[in-house]
Amino acid sequence: VEPGERCSLPDGSVDAICIAQALHWFDLPRFFAECARVLKPGGVLLAWGYQDIVVPADIAKAVADFQQVVEPYWPPERYFIDEAYAAFEFPFRAIDTPRLELTAQWTLPRMLGYFSSYSATKRYVDAHEANPVSAHADAIRAAWGDPSTVRTLRWPLFVHARRKES
Repeated sequence: VEPGERCSLPDGSVDAICIAQALHWFDLPRFFAECARVLKPGGVLLAWGYQDIVVPADIAKAVADFQQVVEPYWPPERYFIDEAYAAFEFPFRAIDTPRLELTAQWTLPRMLGYFSSYSATKRYVDAHEANPVSAHADAIRAAWGDPSTVRTLRWPLFVHARRKES
């Protein structure tokens, strides 16, 4: 385990580097320089992440009310995820990637558990000594209906794929 910005891998020794939902925490100039150093010619840098949950229309308002409350408690770096790393100056030539999304079949308790796992939820609880998921659960439950009903939830997925020149 080493920092991505400086590792002990030999020069030109790696076929692929993959970063999942974390590139926004790196020192980008140093990390990209390290990618250039350790990737083999023709090697690939892949950086991906998923954006905010997309819920069915009939529960969207109740979920949006919760999201609006916790949004100010996301760390500033969350902006980079929301923007799909659009402002990042990636090295290497871009490789076309398909449009993708993550999907899940969840019951209401599973989705509320997911909302409880947000770092923004934890920061809200720390600041207010109140749980925003609990505060919004009744409204979300009323929109959802039977809590055991399984619904399809989606997350837009973005992928940046770059190939180091041969």
